Amino acid sequence: MSLFEGRKRTKWKNLRSFLILGVITTLFFNVFVATGNAQKKRGKRQFLSVGTAPPGGAFFVVGGAIAQVVGENVGDLNWKVSAEATKGTQENIRRLVRGELEFALANAAISYFAVRGEGAWGKEHPVRAVMTLAPNIALFITKKSSSVKKIADLKGKRVVVGPAGAGFDYFLAPILKAHGVTYQDFTPLHNTQAGAVDMLADNSAVAAFLGGAVPTASITQASASQDILFIPFDDEAKQNLFENYPFFNAATIPAKTYRGQDEPFHGMNVGAMHLITSANLDEETVYQFTKILYEHRAEVVKKHPAGKAINPKNIVKDTGTPFHPGAIRYYKEIGIWP
Repeated sequence: MSLFEGRKRTKWKNLRSFLILGVITTLFFNVFVATGNAQKKRGKRQFLSVGTAPPGGAFFVVGGAIAQVVGENVGDLNWKVSAEATKGTQENIRRLVRGELEFALANAAISYFAVRGEGAWGKEHPVRAVMTLAPNIALFITKKSSSVKKIADLKGKRVVVGPAGAGFDYFLAPILKAHGVTYQDFTPLHNTQAGAVDMLADNSAVAAFLGGAVPTASITQASASQDILFIPFDDEAKQNLFENYPFFNAATIPAKTYRGQDEPFHGMNVGAMHLITSANLDEETVYQFTKILYEHRAEVVKKHPAGKAINPKNIVKDTGTPFHPGAIRYYKEIGIWP
């Protein structure tokens, strides 16, 4: 090989190396720009917390299911969605207003008074509904071996009336009054729903007020380990409640829902479970959250039957709490806003 041919080959190798390097540099630059544009499009990481309730009730399970389903289907949204166990509705409402939660489950009866600043709330709390969910079917249960056969028999007994600060008294006090009973007639005990089941088992309580979406985990647990009696509501008392309070309505637990329950239990919805948010949360976030949850509602059903309530007829029901503009926007978009 001549000196000229050697120099020519060397120049070609250098040129080829330069071209390859140029192609690689261009590819890395394009990837960098694309990544930057994607990050710019997705925006800053946004953490969304969904407040639920203590373990043992349906709020805890359904809230967890909602957070998981939305979190798994955020697409290009740079969201991190998680559920947070709380003391329940009252804490959820206060923390939404303080900006410590973005979404939460609540009892519609309690929200009704909170947005109006009535009762112990003292002032109006600016929360808004996102969607109406399952009925909150609650009742007193006791062991079949106990002497309690009706609500009036609770007098003089130790009775679990829900977690401290959960706000059960907003609907429980009217129920008791309609049956001629007050909190002063028995010893009220505070515990989680799961804790209430334990107190029934070791006889530290005679009865407990439990409930939520059907089936409720605590009642399932209680009926699986004990012979349980569902204490019936008086028909006249129920009718009185329906006429005087908009958040009460008839609800039935189908037979065989729980072990030992051979007949349907004709109870009450004591304030539907609903998903709420702060009036101050931006419209776009609420719109996207509502959209994702509704479009993937079948995945919620797989985790808890209460997910069936996420349907066109139910989610826009008015329970007395105004809906958030972001939710309204989506419901109008799909043609279900009344």
